[in-house]
Amino acid sequence: MADDAARRAEAPGYREDAERGRTSARAITQSLLKHVPDLAESCQAAALFVYVDAMEDPSQLDFPGLHARVFYVTKTPEKDRPASHEEIQYLRVPDVPLTRMGQVKIAVFLALSRGLIQYGDRVVFLSGLAAAKTIDTIIVTEVGREYEIFTSETDLTSPKVLPEVIEKVVDIASELGSEGREGKPVGTMFVVGDTERVLPLTRQLVLNPFKGYPPSERNILDYSLEETIKELATLDGAFIIQSDGVIETCGAYIRTASQEEFELPRGLGARHHAAAAITAVTDAIAVTVSESTGSVTIFKAGRIVTEIQKPRSSHQKSKLNRVSRPKTRKRNNPPS
Repeated sequence: MADDAARRAEAPGYREDAERGRTSARAITQSLLKHVPDLAESCQAAALFVYVDAMEDPSQLDFPGLHARVFYVTKTPEKDRPASHEEIQYLRVPDVPLTRMGQVKIAVFLALSRGLIQYGDRVVFLSGLAAAKTIDTIIVTEVGREYEIFTSETDLTSPKVLPEVIEKVVDIASELGSEGREGKPVGTMFVVGDTERVLPLTRQLVLNPFKGYPPSERNILDYSLEETIKELATLDGAFIIQSDGVIETCGAYIRTASQEEFELPRGLGARHHAAAAITAVTDAIAVTVSESTGSVTIFKAGRIVTEIQKPRSSHQKSKLNRVSRPKTRKRNNPPS
């Protein structure tokens, strides 16, 4: 593979084509950055999101006179970011492969959960491909109006679940959906907040592995617990987590029945119906990971708030094509 890449790089015209591609990408990025302030102002946007991982030099970003709040969206942890001005507001999305719409959904969801934007706000999102360092997509949307991004106008700031707890749960769920566990797909569910009402509606499927540990040693915000949580996610049942991040239990069966008024789209299984049901009768937020697709779905008040789909790989696409292609019968050739 490496030898083939080296030979292609040395082929006549390869470098010229690559340079033309880079020049074109830079022109697209510069054009969008030049015109987005006028666009944001003309549509009275409350916020501008920029996926800075798709830029060669984010420090050159400058939007003088822009009234909208600007948020830098990145997968880079805070400790690894270059020094920046204090007024720059970062939103860290999970470090997993994301579609452009996935970037939008997670960033807007995190901004909502922090109370940085509200339903009804009009926002502009600049997105692109990090590998190519190109901003090539612009999305203008009104939060809560576009069904493709958010399916219900649900208050994510109440109850008082710490925003960083929601972010951590979505982060872990996204990694499980993208990578699975030891190469195998994993399906699981996290129920966060209102544990006083959630716990009586559950039954343990396995012994509670968190029982007996002090709260400080079983908080999901503790980085050292990540691998333990991912390993326990292979068990049947849900994680039950307090608003401050303390894990009550895992392997819990949700006993409440789904309500008719909260019907879900076809194709969703028992895990998603349990998530809708528990959030319909409590003030909790539920996050599910689909074992079959790797998609992460967020529930509140019995409804889907948003769904972040895992990008399909070329292998998955070819497999899907083989499944969907009609079969033809082989004809037996007559003996000669």
